[in-house]
Amino acid sequence: MYKKSKHIPVNPLIADFGTGIFIGKMYSKDVHEYERFEGFDKIKQSHRDEYHLFFLQEKGTTTIEIDFQEYTLKPSSAIFIHQNQVHRTLSFKNAAASIWAISNENLNPEYLKLLEDITPAKPLLINKETFTLITEAISLCIKIVERKNEKLYYSLLKGSCNTLIGLVISQYLVQSKPFEKLSRYEIVSKAFKELLEQNFVTAKRPAEYAKQLNISTNYLNECVKNTTGHSVSYHIQQRVILEAKRLLYHSDISVKEISAELGYDDYPYFSRLFTKVAGTTALAFRNKNHD
Repeated sequence: MYKKSKHIPVNPLIADFGTGIFIGKMYSKDVHEYERFEGFDKIKQSHRDEYHLFFLQEKGTTTIEIDFQEYTLKPSSAIFIHQNQVHRTLSFKNAAASIWAISNENLNPEYLKLLEDITPAKPLLINKETFTLITEAISLCIKIVERKNEKLYYSLLKGSCNTLIGLVISQYLVQSKPFEKLSRYEIVSKAFKELLEQNFVTAKRPAEYAKQLNISTNYLNECVKNTTGHSVSYHIQQRVILEAKRLLYHSDISVKEISAELGYDDYPYFSRLFTKVAGTTALAFRNKNHD
C-alpha cells in the first residue's frame, strides 16, 4: 500500500485539536477578514491532513482547490475531503461555514469504508430539510464541545461527529447506485479501483490486478471499459500521474526521485509517460505551477 509521501506537508489533527475530533464554525465578511483568521496561513497552503474533513457552506462562497481542481461551494452545499487528497482554501467570501474533522481511529468503521468508496467527492447540494437537520446536529455538537467536564464527554463528541458524517454520507449515497443493484461489470470495476488506490506504486500491469481479483485480464478490461469508458491501463496511468503532479507541485524533489518513489526505475520511461498523460513535461508542469 502506498504511504503518504513525506515530501507533501501534512497537518496533524492531534496536535491541533487534542482529541482527534474537531467541530466548529467560521465566519467572514470578506476574504481579507478571513485571512486574519488564526490558522488561515495553514489552510491556504496546499497540504494533506491526518484526518477526514467535512465542510458545510451556510452563507457566501468558499473556493477550494483539491488535487488541481477548483470547486466553489455555495450555500446549502457540503463537501468531503479525504485525508489523502492535497487541498487548499483559495477564498472565503462573505461566508459562514461549519467544518468538522475526524481521525481514522475515531471514525465509525462502516463510514470509513463508505468514504473510501465515494472518494474523490465533489460538492453536494443539500435539500432544505436535510440542510436544516445537519445544521441542528452541528449546533448540538458545538454545545457538546463546550461541555468538557461531562463524564462521557469524549464518547458524546465522537458519537455526535459520526452522526454528522453519517448524514453527509447518506446524501452522497442517494446519488449513487446501491451495491445490490450494481451489475457484475460495476462490481468488478469498483473492486479494481479499490485495489488500484492501494497498489498503484507496486502494480503497473493490468494482469497484476486481474490476478488479485481471480479473473482474466481480458475480462477485467471488459468490465472497466464498459463502466468507465477507459481501459485498466488508462486508470493505472492516471493514478500514477496524479501522484506525480502532487509531488511536482508540493515538493522540490527531482523528477528522477519522483520516478523512483512511484515505482519506476526507468526514469526516461517515466518522463515519457508523464508527458503522454499530462500533455506536458514534468518540469514544464512544475515551472508553470510554481509561477
